[in-house]
Amino acid sequence: QVQLVESGGGLVQPGGSLRLSCAASGSIFRLNAMGWYHQAPGKQRELVAVITSGGNTNYADSVKGRFTISRDNAENTVYLQMNSLKPEDTAVYYCYADGIQSDRRYYPRLWGQGTQVTVSS
Repeated sequence: QVQLVESGGGLVQPGGSLRLSCAASGSIFRLNAMGWYHQAPGKQRELVAVITSGGNTNYADSVKGRFTISRDNAENTVYLQMNSLKPEDTAVYYCYADGIQSDRRYYPRLWGQGTQVTVSS
């Protein structure tokens, strides 16, 4: 069974940095786009960044120039480097992966368990 496991959240002061990781476990033959959403208390889940299997990226306007998404295709892992963090970045961050073909089945989309990012002094 394929799972996405996240790590790297925590508490950071405004202006600080964090790096989130999300690894897809299992016997995976193909994996298409990967990305990150975040969800603040009382708000809907919003797309933060996405990266295709070919390395093309797209970002929410609110994080452009501050966040960088990258991936290691050999390790089926996606990263989110978050710099110049602001209090409004505080949210639970969820990774996702689309179009996963494992040795047993196809998964249209899988989600990670979520990791809390808190930006506060």
